[in-house]
Amino acid sequence: MLGRPGLSRTGSFRPENLGQNALHMIGNLCFTIFVIGVLVFTIIAATYEPEDPLFHPSTKLTTFLTSTSNATFQSDNTVVKTGEDFMAANQTAFATFINVTDVVEIKEERTDQTSSSECEGDPRKPLNCRDPEVFHLMMKEAIERFKDIHFYRFGKPAPGPEENTCDMAWRFRPKEGKTAAFYKDYRRFVINRSENCTLSVLSIGDYHSGVNARKRKNKNQKPGFEKTSGRQEQVVAALPVVGETVNDLLPVVESENAFSRGKYLIYVGGGDRCKSMNHYLWSFLCALGEAQYLNRTLVMDLKLCLSSIYTSSNQDEEGKDFRFYFDFEHLKEAASVLDHEQFWQDWNKWQKKDGLSLHLVEDFRVTPMKLSEVKDSLIMRKFGLVEPDNYWYRVCEGETESVVQRPWHLVWKSRRLMDIVSAIASKLNWDYDSVHIVRGEKARNRDLWPNLAQDTSPDALISTLQNKIEDGRNVYIATNEPDTSFFDPLKDKYSTHFLDEYKDLWDENSEWYSETKNLNNGVPVEFDGYMRVSVDTEVLLRGKKQIETFNELTNDCKDGINTCNTASS
Repeated sequence: MLGRPGLSRTGSFRPENLGQNALHMIGNLCFTIFVIGVLVFTIIAATYEPEDPLFHPSTKLTTFLTSTSNATFQSDNTVVKTGEDFMAANQTAFATFINVTDVVEIKEERTDQTSSSECEGDPRKPLNCRDPEVFHLMMKEAIERFKDIHFYRFGKPAPGPEENTCDMAWRFRPKEGKTAAFYKDYRRFVINRSENCTLSVLSIGDYHSGVNARKRKNKNQKPGFEKTSGRQEQVVAALPVVGETVNDLLPVVESENAFSRGKYLIYVGGGDRCKSMNHYLWSFLCALGEAQYLNRTLVMDLKLCLSSIYTSSNQDEEGKDFRFYFDFEHLKEAASVLDHEQFWQDWNKWQKKDGLSLHLVEDFRVTPMKLSEVKDSLIMRKFGLVEPDNYWYRVCEGETESVVQRPWHLVWKSRRLMDIVSAIASKLNWDYDSVHIVRGEKARNRDLWPNLAQDTSPDALISTLQNKIEDGRNVYIATNEPDTSFFDPLKDKYSTHFLDEYKDLWDENSEWYSETKNLNNGVPVEFDGYMRVSVDTEVLLRGKKQIETFNELTNDCKDGINTCNTASS
């Protein structure tokens, strides 16, 4: 035994076994490489955070919102994008506007049928605002006076407070409008009638001065004059009309029977409160999307917590109303929603009597697809205390993202806020350029933005803008610079305007103030930081020319030094 060769103890290295061993070794090596590759891929997949196209420029936003992926979220404190921002402005549908020649032709057609005979004998008698001649004069004068807007509808004139005044409303869009929306204005006309009964317009009042012509929209009411096609009527029905009377009263269930037959979804708890408005909307639209997928009514809490990033107190503020910021009238007309307070009152009255059942879900990983067969009257998603797993939007991640789509078209900006935007633009006759000037903390941080302070100084702005904006133009400046007198040197070349110039549109004598106070149970509502930035941004976006700070006023990167390529990708 001691005389045997050492290699004879095993057959592993016998010549006849070498090929088989080599195959085993290669197989084991390949398997090891495969396992390592799987581990590396798993680690990358678990830690990778793709950049969120939700907060990219509008072109990337549109691409993102029409794609199949909609679950990624990163917090942001900018003004939130809403449904109307992603509507394409169909210029063909908007092409049928009223020209002054249309009014003249209509007047000529009716000359033989009507006359100003009422004037005969006493030209001082009260003016008949319903007289076709008066109506045609007012339309013609409006079209000729406001050259930067297109008119789509004129309402029938209503008598003003004085015998020689008439109020008239119209629907319009700015000629160079980039947003898919209509606007409504109503103004007071002072009309003179001479001894020979010739009519002329002496003056036209300011934006929304013709209050007697302001009426609640009525789908069956025929306008005074309109030139529309069937295609345009469809477009109008799908677009916001800024300036219409807002009806955002809370919906109610008609009867006990109707309530008991209904199916409902409610989200309770979670860590979404007091986050940025983008975060709030990202989560809310997930809940609304699930409700629509399940064909259920969404029970929603209209009371919001406004994040400290928007408040003057620098503290989170509870008790804000959804209707301060968003168009609840459009939401309740386009989707099935109920206020949670009204819902729980009805539930407590009829739940036991009618045997209404509740299905509780406490894990966000339970997908809407798994709930599609639930027959209970109410599905309640209850979220815990641990962030980020208690964020509502987690429901729409994973396999759900390709099934449940966020219904962006259902959420529009508050038409009360947009009416302030329209008022400011109208005061500038919709004929202005706009400049967005970022200063504040970024201008003070020379490590990340080394040139911003100098590039946005008055001297630098005058030098940069002279090749971009003509002298003498109205220029609206949206800025976070608290002292707007800093920009006084620009007044030598331009007529500059800032948001605070229009405080009367939200002060205690304004329409916005009285309406939001009524919504808030008689308690005055502050025109808060989010509202200010929202209005400021929307006025900026309606300028004929729009100049941005980064890329146009400075070469500094928006997110700090060496981030330009990342921001633009």
